[in-house]
Amino acid sequence: MTRRRVQLLGALLVSAFLPYFIRLALTPGSAGDPPALNTFGGNAVAVFIAFWVRLSVEPFPGVRSSSLNLPVASASHALVVVAIVLLRLPYDRSFLLAGYIVHLLWLYAIYFFAQRRDDLAIAIVPFGDHRGLTDIETIDWRVMQRPSFDELDGCEAIVADFGADMPAEWEAFLADAAVDGRVVYQVKQLFESLTGRVEIEHISENGFGSLMPARGYFHFKEMLDLSVAVVALPVVVPVIAVVALAILVEGKGPVFFRQDRVGHGGRMFRVMKFRTMQHFDEDAPPGDRERAITLIADVRITPLGRILRHARIDELPQLWNILRGEMSWIGPRPEAEELSSWYTDEIPFYRYRHVVKPGISGWAQVNQGHVADVDEVHRKLHYDFYYIKYFSPWLDLLILFRTVKTMLTGFGAR
Repeated sequence: MTRRRVQLLGALLVSAFLPYFIRLALTPGSAGDPPALNTFGGNAVAVFIAFWVRLSVEPFPGVRSSSLNLPVASASHALVVVAIVLLRLPYDRSFLLAGYIVHLLWLYAIYFFAQRRDDLAIAIVPFGDHRGLTDIETIDWRVMQRPSFDELDGCEAIVADFGADMPAEWEAFLADAAVDGRVVYQVKQLFESLTGRVEIEHISENGFGSLMPARGYFHFKEMLDLSVAVVALPVVVPVIAVVALAILVEGKGPVFFRQDRVGHGGRMFRVMKFRTMQHFDEDAPPGDRERAITLIADVRITPLGRILRHARIDELPQLWNILRGEMSWIGPRPEAEELSSWYTDEIPFYRYRHVVKPGISGWAQVNQGHVADVDEVHRKLHYDFYYIKYFSPWLDLLILFRTVKTMLTGFGAR
């Protein structure tokens, strides 16, 4: 907590106070000028927004501080600029920009000189099953030999299998550790936190209470999806037109690929994508599982299609599905009807992923990428269940940040 305070206070000093005092030094007597005060206030608000977003997003697994610095700082300062412009407040453009730059430099300085050197160590109570955890190599796991606080030196937390039989002195130790303010994790809870997956083998083990997302955010997200889609139309439609023309020039066949997929509540809908493969008969008899699967280096993909898939541009026509209320911007990817039926027969609880709307991008896509065989799909399902369990605007925001990175790197594309 002390480190958090230092980060916040330091960011306020360099991003808000420093530009303000430099401006006063350059223009004496301007301390009460509206442009100076609005610029100071804008930079300060941006710092608090960025700090709040980071605290909300960082608990999710796989989040590196260095990867959040640029998008979080940029988004918070951009939001402040939009508010200032909409409210028609006078401001100093140069010092507003300076506040953003030094804020970003401060965040990276904190990372390189402090956070990057930290090695997370977690103590393990030696009872029960911890095999899934100890396979995670990014943590320094320290198996305890006796129930003593001396063995917790340098450890950030303790993890125990609460379902295991353990001696009374160990149970008392865990209670004392919790009372002392130590973080005590249950094995499954920590596994989910570190991997971003919820493993389910038996319905009694799901840990959900019920597999239902937060209904308030669910309905708010529907309105947000529609609003963003309407605002994005003027930008997306010209891109769609250019890509459509390129597909027509490349060769014969339709511009769009349409396929029946399983959506929210198990209802069928027809998804739209840019055609990225050689044309085949869309009205061919269903049930051809091999045709529905995209393989690694699939020979059916056209040269232009490979570029569209790499940057995920082939998904843009699904804006139409969002406008129709069939899809969301973020959620589990909708599967083809043939594959969904196959997976439902092969994988326990597969149909539960339909409790939320499918999305253009999702938690599984930014963590795992494209999958095909049953084992990969089973692992992907664990990511989908994690998304449902921790369904929130903060997880969606993290997926949004990672989606931009995925589009730039082509991670998981086939």
